[in-house]
Amino acid sequence: MIANLVQLAAEEEQSPLVPPGPELLVGTIAFAIVFFFLAKKLLPNINRVLEERREAIEGGMEKAEAAKIEAESVLEQYKAQLAEARHEAARLRQEATEQGTAIIQEMKAEGQRQREEIIAAGHAQIEADRKAAAAALRQDVGQLATALAGKLVGESLEDHARQSRTIDRFLDDLEEKAEAAR
Repeated sequence: MIANLVQLAAEEEQSPLVPPGPELLVGTIAFAIVFFFLAKKLLPNINRVLEERREAIEGGMEKAEAAKIEAESVLEQYKAQLAEARHEAARLRQEATEQGTAIIQEMKAEGQRQREEIIAAGHAQIEADRKAAAAALRQDVGQLATALAGKLVGESLEDHARQSRTIDRFLDDLEEKAEAAR
């Protein structure tokens, strides 16, 4: 078999690079048909698909750019709102501090006022108790003095008018001496 091929190749003196004429004609016609089919049917479809892809990519890039711009805008709004919220929080904190200070001052003033009222009421009560004690003491001292004077004199000093005058005079003299000693 190889021998046959070698014999055939030896019989033909044609160049191995150039095909025979009828084969060249059939190859050219087949190439023209395939080329025509590709140029008229397949190539427009390929170009249309490539154009659609290019438009989709460009549209996607435009959409991405628009989304990026919108995202940056939203980010700036967020940052502005965050700064405003921080400012508002600082203002509220300052107001709370001021209100707390004002409330503390009011409470101190109210406490001071109540303390003064309590002290004044205490002084008034002490003065009332002192006057009541002095009146009770004056009465007791008067009765004791009258009883003692009656025993000394040997007669009863039961006359109330005279007894009151004598007691008042005696106690007034004692008070004058006490004030003079101060």
